Amino acid sequence: MPRPDKRYDVVAVGHAIVDVLVRVREEVLQRHGLPKGGTVLLDHAQVAALYNTLEPELETSGGSAANTVAGLASLGSSTGFMGRVCDDPLGRIFRHDITAIGVAYPTPPFPSGAATGRCLVLITPDAERTMAADPGCARDLGEADLDPQLIRQAKVLYLEGYLFDDPGAKAAFRRAAVTARQAGGLVALSLSDGFCVERHRDDFHAMVAEHVDLLFANAAEITALLQVDTVADAVEQLQQRPLVAALTCGAQGSVVLGDGLVHTVPPHPLTGVVDTTGAGDLYAAGFLHGVTRQLSLEDCGRIGSLAAAEVISHLGPRPAVSLRRLLHRELPRLALAPD
Repeated sequence: MPRPDKRYDVVAVGHAIVDVLVRVREEVLQRHGLPKGGTVLLDHAQVAALYNTLEPELETSGGSAANTVAGLASLGSSTGFMGRVCDDPLGRIFRHDITAIGVAYPTPPFPSGAATGRCLVLITPDAERTMAADPGCARDLGEADLDPQLIRQAKVLYLEGYLFDDPGAKAAFRRAAVTARQAGGLVALSLSDGFCVERHRDDFHAMVAEHVDLLFANAAEITALLQVDTVADAVEQLQQRPLVAALTCGAQGSVVLGDGLVHTVPPHPLTGVVDTTGAGDLYAAGFLHGVTRQLSLEDCGRIGSLAAAEVISHLGPRPAVSLRRLLHRELPRLALAPD
């Protein structure tokens, strides 16, 4: 359990990116060679060329870990974030959006170099999202960008797996994890993307074994990491490890394991699925909100399911309503947990 004597519930390190969301037909993915449901990293010119062929519906601040802290802030948790933006129009949008919701964001904007990152989120009629991303200056995050004092003040340090594509960011993750643990904090990691796991499996294994207390993954990510066929096989392996794992399984809900127990958490009832962008990010937000209030792992999963259900009911990766009020209405027993 996290120590209570901390200023922040969760501090995250991740990509600072602006998302461009657009609905497309399946053939658009095929035409551009984009793997459905996955993430492809492109350079600035490639993303700009693809952008010019689309008709965007929404441009909004995104980034996986940033979406998670936005969800936590909506639930009433105290949060901080570290991630690189440039001093350009997209960077100023990102900084405004995240600070306006009360998130501490000490990373200064960079005056020159690569532009602020942009991610094209292509949503097919089945509500699945496929991403083409130019991380821009976000990929250059390194140890010098960390705020050790902010990390020490966090009950939980949350790390975004997408950053594993850059060696400097991986070194920063390890440094941040050591700093958090030395200060009595917990370390959480999101695997982020199955293709990213395939590229960096050995590094992810080392990170999990040496530094991670809480692991978040979906079915594709955890089976890729452990090189097994099913989530059930993954659960069998993870039960041998001294960590908490929350595995999201789409419409089947989630599986949460820790302390020798396995909990199957159903999805929260939905009125409809519009866009799955941010589902895993918001599940992590709800789960971590419960962790920092010392709720049971099963109840943490229930709050995660509620937050994920809200975000997939509309376009965009962040809550459209107050999750704190939604929690009081839908799960009043859990909403009464002490801050």
